Amino acid sequence: MKKLLSLFAAIIVLSGCSSLSSMFGGAECDSKLARDFMANAEDRVFFAFDSSAITDNSAEILQTQVKWLKKHENVNVIVQGYCDERGTREYNLALGERRANAVKQYLVSQGIAADRISTISYGKERPAVLGNNEAAWAQNRRAVTVIKAGN
Repeated sequence: MKKLLSLFAAIIVLSGCSSLSSMFGGAECDSKLARDFMANAEDRVFFAFDSSAITDNSAEILQTQVKWLKKHENVNVIVQGYCDERGTREYNLALGERRANAVKQYLVSQGIAADRISTISYGKERPAVLGNNEAAWAQNRRAVTVIKAGN
C-alpha cells in the first residue's frame, strides 16, 4: 500500500498540473502564472440562489481579473460554474453553465478576447463546502476562473 501511495504522489508531482486543485477551485496548473494570478486577482465570484446575474460586488472582483488578463495577454483561462446541492443534476449543470458564461460575457465586455476564455459547468458535483445550510450553499454558488494549462 505504501508503494502504491508513493507511486501516486510521484505521478502527481511529475505531471506538473493537478486536476485535484482545479476540482476544488484552485489554479489548474501549478505554474508561475497561476500563482501570480492567485496573488493578484480574485479568482471567484458568488451568485444568489437560482441566479446567474453579476452583482456589483462580483463586477468589482471581476475587474481584478480584467486588469490581470490585460497585463498577461498571452494567457487563456477557464471559467468553472458551480451550484449548491439543491435541484436536479441536469438543472444545476445548466445553471452552472449560465454562471460561467455570465462571467465570460462580463470579461469580454471589458475587452478580454472571447477566444481566451473557455467555460465548463460542474453543477453541484464539486462543492467547495459540505453542508445542508445556507452558509454552505452560498459558498457553492460560484464561478471560479483558473489559468488554462499550457500557458
